[in-house]
Amino acid sequence: MLIFAIDDERKLLQYLHAAIAEAAPEAEIRDFLLGQPALDAIREEGLRPDVVFSDIRMPGVTGLELAVRIRTLSPQTRIVFVTGYEEYALDAFQCRASGYVLKPVNAEKIRAELDALPPARLPLEPEKLTVRCFGYFEVFWQNKPLHFQRRQTKELFAYLISREGTSCTHGEISTALWEEEDDMKLAGTRIRTLLHDLLTTLREIGMEDALIRHRGSIAVNRARIDCDFYRMRDGDMAAINSFNGDFMLQYSWAEVTAGMLIFNF
Repeated sequence: MLIFAIDDERKLLQYLHAAIAEAAPEAEIRDFLLGQPALDAIREEGLRPDVVFSDIRMPGVTGLELAVRIRTLSPQTRIVFVTGYEEYALDAFQCRASGYVLKPVNAEKIRAELDALPPARLPLEPEKLTVRCFGYFEVFWQNKPLHFQRRQTKELFAYLISREGTSCTHGEISTALWEEEDDMKLAGTRIRTLLHDLLTTLREIGMEDALIRHRGSIAVNRARIDCDFYRMRDGDMAAINSFNGDFMLQYSWAEVTAGMLIFNF
């Protein structure tokens, strides 16, 4: 059994680790002082903890936010909140937490929660971003429009979507979106700012893996995106029949793709 222990106070994290180790001596325990490193371990190292014992009040990614993101990345992971504040109990259960432990923790409390854990859920199909390209470009998360901090951040994402998962260099992006920009240094700074903004937006909903990043290039991960354009390209008749010639209407650079689709479909 792999267990994550998360608390932003080092001494309390040590207490939590000791309680888990006494309650479950057979378990492998990974300690984290913040939520983000735990997410990185799941996303980048491929770890899939069986149980996460996490504080709720933490700087950066709170325990409640952490639960939402872990559920997206590792649906089978059970989450138990550990806190000194009883008023968080309702929030915890609204997050569908598997358990709730009040501080101070001890082995008996941890063992009781482990014994009461529900069975691991069967793997679920990962949630996807819903992207609409026909007509005006729009992005939805859980049936609600996704808010972008900058208008150009949304345009950048639209361009990456239009490339269908092909890696794009910063230079390609700049040339496509801002043909009039002659200052390449300024263009590079703009691209980095927008990419950071886009990644932050996706990270907030646990969908940072919708982007595939390499040194100097970036692409979308088609596996995390439900898109009318992609379904059309894959031969889905419903998507083909829904296309009336309009494609990402707010972006002039998309006219080339629109013409290609009209010619081929």
